[in-house]
Amino acid sequence: MPEHISRKELKQDKIKETIEHGAEAVYSHSQTTLLIVLALLVAAAAYGGWRFYSDRQDAAAQQALDLGMKAYGGRVGPAADPSVDPSEVSYSDEAARSQDALQKFTAAADKYPNTKSGKRARYYAVLCLEDLEKQNQALEELKKLTSDSDSEIAAQAQYQTAVLYERTGKTDEAVKIFRTLADKHSVFVPRPMVLLELAAALKASSPKEAATVYEQIKKEYPNSALSEEADRGLELILPKS
Repeated sequence: MPEHISRKELKQDKIKETIEHGAEAVYSHSQTTLLIVLALLVAAAAYGGWRFYSDRQDAAAQQALDLGMKAYGGRVGPAADPSVDPSEVSYSDEAARSQDALQKFTAAADKYPNTKSGKRARYYAVLCLEDLEKQNQALEELKKLTSDSDSEIAAQAQYQTAVLYERTGKTDEAVKIFRTLADKHSVFVPRPMVLLELAAALKASSPKEAATVYEQIKKEYPNSALSEEADRGLELILPKS
């Protein structure tokens, strides 16, 4: 083996080494790029699958909710009435209608609990339970909705809870919820509706405060049906002159 390597040989080895390192870098970069592309494809496929599943769940939940709504709005009366469309749902009495709607709403809510339609179905199931005078069961169902991530669903559940509290003599609890809801400005639980409920709840225990709420309604919503309702409320509270 020669003791000395010529400049030419050194130069050739240097070029060879550079080419080899370059090839290794390109190969390594290509491998990394391929892994990133594969990861993105897997993520895209997973999202697409989830989106497809979610859309199908939403559609199925909506259909189940529609079945309940059809029963909820069903006609009460003789099924043989010739003036009625034979395809229209009819019930012998309101209790039968509420019971059938309850079963359908509950089925939809239990099967699709994480969909918006499933949550709406649970809310309507509560209304059916109220119609059937099953207040305790209604309150249990409302607990499942009052802390929901959907603020509108939660507001509706809180409002209905307060209504049930008022009906069952838990006026203080009802007033507390109404006060909270009045400041939330929910779309489905509008402030004026809550204020009217609040004033009505206060009439027996604190008529002076109820009058203040009615006056507030008249101030915020003048020249409206709400103002007229507040006037009627005040007539029941204020002494006749």
